[in-house]
Amino acid sequence: MSIEPKKNKMKYLFVLLLAGVTANSQIQKEQLNLMPWPQNVVVNDGNFTLTKNFKVNISGNPNSRIFGGVTRFLRRLDGRTGIFFEQGYITKLNEFPNAELQINCTKSGKIGLYEDESYSLDVKANKITINATSDLGALHGLETLLQLLQNDSKSFYFPVSQISDFPRFTWRGLMLDASRHFQPVDVVKRNLDALAAMKMNVFHWHLVDDQGWRIETKKHPKLIELASDGLYYTQEEIRNIVKYADERGILIVPEIDVPGHGSAILTAYPEIGSKVITLTGGTSEKNIQGTAITTYGIERNAGIFSPTLDPSNPKTYKILNELFDEICPLFPGDYFHIGGDENEGKDWDANPKIQEFKKKHNLKTNHELQTYFTMQLAPMLKKHGKQLMGWEEILTKDLSKEAIVHSWRGPNEGVVAGQSLVDAVKKGYKTVLSNGFYIDLMYPIASHYLNDPMPKGANLSAEEKARILGGEATMWTELATETTFDSRVWPRTAAIAERLWSAENITDVANMRKRLETVSFRLEELGLTHIRNKAVILRNIANNQNIKSVNEFSNVCEPLKGYTRNKGGTEYQMYSPFTLFADACTPDAKDSLAFDEAVSQYLANKSADNKAKVAAFFNKWIAVNKGLVELSANAPLVQPILPLSKKLSDASQELLLVLDNKSTLKTADLKNLVEQCNTKDHADVELSVYESLKKLI
Repeated sequence: MSIEPKKNKMKYLFVLLLAGVTANSQIQKEQLNLMPWPQNVVVNDGNFTLTKNFKVNISGNPNSRIFGGVTRFLRRLDGRTGIFFEQGYITKLNEFPNAELQINCTKSGKIGLYEDESYSLDVKANKITINATSDLGALHGLETLLQLLQNDSKSFYFPVSQISDFPRFTWRGLMLDASRHFQPVDVVKRNLDALAAMKMNVFHWHLVDDQGWRIETKKHPKLIELASDGLYYTQEEIRNIVKYADERGILIVPEIDVPGHGSAILTAYPEIGSKVITLTGGTSEKNIQGTAITTYGIERNAGIFSPTLDPSNPKTYKILNELFDEICPLFPGDYFHIGGDENEGKDWDANPKIQEFKKKHNLKTNHELQTYFTMQLAPMLKKHGKQLMGWEEILTKDLSKEAIVHSWRGPNEGVVAGQSLVDAVKKGYKTVLSNGFYIDLMYPIASHYLNDPMPKGANLSAEEKARILGGEATMWTELATETTFDSRVWPRTAAIAERLWSAENITDVANMRKRLETVSFRLEELGLTHIRNKAVILRNIANNQNIKSVNEFSNVCEPLKGYTRNKGGTEYQMYSPFTLFADACTPDAKDSLAFDEAVSQYLANKSADNKAKVAAFFNKWIAVNKGLVELSANAPLVQPILPLSKKLSDASQELLLVLDNKSTLKTADLKNLVEQCNTKDHADVELSVYESLKKLI
């Protein structure tokens, strides 16, 4: 009697059992990498498996932007799966009534605040439905569906689930400074795509500052001829970008910063400046009108400068009115940012004519004079349907209640964080928070993630809370070029997006980091260079040699925090190189987080395994130092980081002995060795493992 049939039967049962296990293995809600985290998520048994027959149908009364949005969704999904979907470009409603993905929109969404952006997403085993009041909500639903995508070894699928979602705040923005370092059109567009992916809806475009005027002005061509270095956006490019943003559900808020930060404007129009002009022979005039003497130039450094528009000169308002008449129609949104920040008033104080003007109008302080100036701009903007917005310095008792106050100052500026936000809402103003969201400062992601626009313990009424519109990630570009801009914005801005969209109690930093790792990688499909350009910079530093050592070292180094990298604002000019080691490094250095976890585990349980994990880092850093020394023989740009690498290597060698109880150093000497790793004197970076090293001693 043969036993083969029995063996085959057992094999068959095993395959069935395995298939059952595979089929029943269900992803849990906690395993999803959704960001921002939706308001309500339920995951059930079962999956919707993708095939090449997958199609989308749109019904209802949406804006036509939904067609482009669905087409982009399909291309991104196809790019991830390589399935070769049969559906190409979507151009009309109800094209495939039996499609597996049904999108229903009640109305056409309006770009602006307070629009209904909610959606519901229902994934069944054989059908997916997105219901939304407006197409804006439907676009958000598509982004969530993309994030739901899972796979096994052979297929891609969406877990059966139900999601209902809506934003917590109506203003969820990013400010891009195009004045300090001009950011080309492709940088703007890929960041708009990323904002849409993270359900952000405001793009604040800082277009004018001391370092440059960036808008083509046909009626005032001197501005681009004399104050742009030839780097500006044409009006056609601006219209194109506004359309691009509209198609992604994003409002663009332009900013022309006045009356301070005026170097660029006054380079073209010195006659409307506040500076008293000194003539040959030492005589001076209060403010010479129409003089041919050029008294201003584009600023090449970072910082706060004196050039300020003259609020007593009628020509100031004439020129600004003409500029607004030309620029406002380029931006169909309801808001226009006039800056208004950091005017120290030095040139006002030194100008007798302006002082006389203050007395005549009973303006006791420069703050009151600036409010006078600001309120002259309000009707210029209002005739174009624009609501005035400015940084918090515009807030005084005489400011129109229609203005929006942008809160930005905090401990760095010697004031209580968010105090201006509380002051504004209590005085009846709408407000947006940027303090705590300054991503150019290179602070760790947790500091932004746990920073909430709704202040704790402020005792605000429901009406006052409603005036807090939301928040804005703020990216000044004194130290960021088009090569590095993305790495300074992403992925930290995704965490800020979650703070502005998700429920207030979504604050688990570890869980956020886990999800962000996948989200960051997925943003690359939109063209972002925050990951790939690191290698571009490192190859330059390594002189096209193997970048392994310098890359490993960058994983434990972070750029200096705050504005300490650019000492006094003069170490780097706007034309300086930003291709150095600090430009390759980012906050939340990868290995420093892993090392800190390994140290914590070891201190909690000094097992052999935990000890080995810590020792592995020390051995790596000793090898990295050796590799950097070898690399530097033909790479001068490596030289500045060698002293820092040696300090880490020296500490690592001694701490290996400490782990084995073989160190012969006195405690004070050991502490000093580790303290050497706290230096900030090399290559504009700091070792992000210093605090973890301290824990071990």
